[in-house]
Amino acid sequence: MTQKRQIKLSAYMVGTGMHVASWRLPHAQPSASHDIDFYKKLVQTAERGKFDFAFLADSLAINEQSHPNILNRFEPITLISALAGASTKIGLVATASTSYIEPFNLARLFLSADHISKGRVGWNIVTTRDLSGNTARNFNAEEHFEHSFRYERAEEFLEVVQGLWDSWEDDAFTEDKDSGQFIDPSKLHRVNHKGRFFSVDGPLNIGRSPQGHPVLVQAGTSESGQNFSAKVGEVIFSIKYNLEDAQQFYRSYKSKVASVGRNPETVYILQGISPIIGRTEEEAQAKLKLLESLITEETGILFLSDYFKGVDFSGATLDSRAKDVGLDVLEETKSDYKKHQPVIARENPKLREVYSLLTGSFSGDHLVGTPIKIANTLEKWFKEQAADGFMLMAPTLPDGLEDFVELVVPLLQERGLFRQDYEGSTLREHIGLPIPVNHFAKVLETK
Repeated sequence: MTQKRQIKLSAYMVGTGMHVASWRLPHAQPSASHDIDFYKKLVQTAERGKFDFAFLADSLAINEQSHPNILNRFEPITLISALAGASTKIGLVATASTSYIEPFNLARLFLSADHISKGRVGWNIVTTRDLSGNTARNFNAEEHFEHSFRYERAEEFLEVVQGLWDSWEDDAFTEDKDSGQFIDPSKLHRVNHKGRFFSVDGPLNIGRSPQGHPVLVQAGTSESGQNFSAKVGEVIFSIKYNLEDAQQFYRSYKSKVASVGRNPETVYILQGISPIIGRTEEEAQAKLKLLESLITEETGILFLSDYFKGVDFSGATLDSRAKDVGLDVLEETKSDYKKHQPVIARENPKLREVYSLLTGSFSGDHLVGTPIKIANTLEKWFKEQAADGFMLMAPTLPDGLEDFVELVVPLLQERGLFRQDYEGSTLREHIGLPIPVNHFAKVLETK
């Protein structure tokens, strides 16, 4: 690693923003989550800010308490294929589950999108949490896979997908008109996989992309998830709410990567941030106050009651404290709650803040303020090994992204912490990842 270490940046793109009440703001466009022109403008703004990639999440089932921005939205692989034509440099990462699709279908979808974008695609690998309670029944099944089983299955799923991505060596398509030879048959490879979960012959009917394989992104928070991502992840997405927790995760995760024989310096950890930016501290605080005021009592308490089944919220309001209803000592098995429980126990937040935590739109004090305050926080976390970069989960869109690009990015560039311009054309080049060697060709070379 001879290049100077620089911050990686990703933009989390979700309708009107991560805050659950963002759609109620006067300037918001509630239909944004299914408006392709809106997403094109978002990705162009992030590209103007020289972001490494745009990130699209997904869910395979919803209910009445789901975040407004996921109730009516695009399928992400379809969306990144469309956004590839609206951008030229920025990477495009889509979420897809290993639990509810066949490996051949997924391998083909992602490699097609990678070719369409000329090598700018990544796959956020998930095994799917069943938050709605009916995911399996959307896919002709009765029971959702058990947690650790999902990750066992995902390892084999990924093995098949990567094998399919290597079906063709890079120079397999000779396309020689004079000889009439379209391919070199010796450079076509079948996976011929027969495992515990999958049986797949191959080959895939599309060649390798300009970056070899799409980049692998992972965000497992459980022990099973972290063990899986330590083996395969190239970009890791995490959310920690203070420097110490982020540093502990950074050290622990990099150690896991090293323990499986991988180079920790080529696995990048991005911490999710939801900054509220104002030209003054007072302006930022006013933005936060307005957003929080738009969360209705009915919506917030109904969500919490549904999430924490068995907890008595009668008589509680969103201004009640976590300790008032026992959330500080609750033993809850959901992995996202286990992640937040130390913060809840330590800070005793209001229930509206618990709601924001669980819906991904919480902004700590260190991320509410002026552009200089935000830049100082990111620099500190980056230099003190709490993160290799950041996933901007803007509470409001498009303005939260625009403010970050116009006001924070120039400060990071002035400090030499972030690129002035793209130096490559593929997502792997942006991040600093090598092109994967075709493992079939590698095996042949060693024989």
